[in-house]
Amino acid sequence: MAMVQAERAANEARFLAEAAAQAATEEAKQRSAEAEEERKRTIAVQEQAKKDAQAAQEQARKLEETANEEKRKAVAAQESANASKKAAEEEVKVANIAKEKAERELKEGIQPVVTPTRQEVLAAKRKVQYREDLFHFAVAGVAGGGKSSLINAFRGLRNKDIGSAATGVTETTLTMARYGNASAEYPYVWYDIPGAGTLKIPDWQYFNAQGLYVFDCIIILFDNRFTMTDIAILSNCRRFKIPTYIVRSKADQHIRNVMKDMGYDSDDDESEDQKKKLYQTARQQFIQQTRQSVKDNLENANIPDQRVYIISNETMLSVVKEKRPKKVIDEIDLLNDLIGEAQIRRARRDEADTTTKDKESM
Repeated sequence: MAMVQAERAANEARFLAEAAAQAATEEAKQRSAEAEEERKRTIAVQEQAKKDAQAAQEQARKLEETANEEKRKAVAAQESANASKKAAEEEVKVANIAKEKAERELKEGIQPVVTPTRQEVLAAKRKVQYREDLFHFAVAGVAGGGKSSLINAFRGLRNKDIGSAATGVTETTLTMARYGNASAEYPYVWYDIPGAGTLKIPDWQYFNAQGLYVFDCIIILFDNRFTMTDIAILSNCRRFKIPTYIVRSKADQHIRNVMKDMGYDSDDDESEDQKKKLYQTARQQFIQQTRQSVKDNLENANIPDQRVYIISNETMLSVVKEKRPKKVIDEIDLLNDLIGEAQIRRARRDEADTTTKDKESM
């Protein structure tokens, strides 16, 4: 009986030990599982922390790049602003210099240079009915200089002839007038330009206002004195490379005035020889004074010296009509030089046309 109880007690003890061992094993497994789970959570947390750190670093890098780019843009913008400011300051400086120069020149009587646009040139050519097969002479100058009478003489007409340009004591040309040449041998067109001082045209605007930049040759006619208008025309013609001829008209009248200043009286009974001698003296004095006056005016305006042609319209008419007037000064030279100018122009134009045709045929 005792043995049975002992065995039973031993079995119970063994059972309890096995149960305790099993419980301990289960608890250990659970603890192990929990530890593994904690390890996994720790690893996940570490990995997330690593990813977050990498993301933060990437974000920091991007922010740094953005900041550097903004800084570069700011520097570039500042440099551009500085360059623009410098350019603006330079433009203001140039504008102020130009303004001061313009104001100074205006005070000194020097007028601004105005260049016509392409549209203005085309419009001026349409206005004068410009043709490539014709040579276009413009006779310009101050009002009352005898432009209309000179054109009549060039065309072989007297002032009262049919088709002649209107003439008068006062300025009769208020709009530009166009006159063809009577002889087909000379394909010229003459233009009677309104005199400076008419139509309220200032001297310095006269050249552009009349569209003189489209003509092939310009005759600058003056009567009593060489004016700033004449200087302005000459200066502009040099800019546009337009041939110019300075002409002083009414030589016969001026010489008679010089003779009177020298004491000549038509009512006095003087010998023909005395009159001729006085005439020659007055003529020479008038020619010398005119040439010197024009030379001085050109020199003062910084324009190269050029010849002044001294003529009278009546004598010019005789020359055109192939007569032999006795009191010739520069009429023959002027006519020959104008014809020569036109012939040179025609030769150049024909040469250009031939060259163009040769190129087209190749």
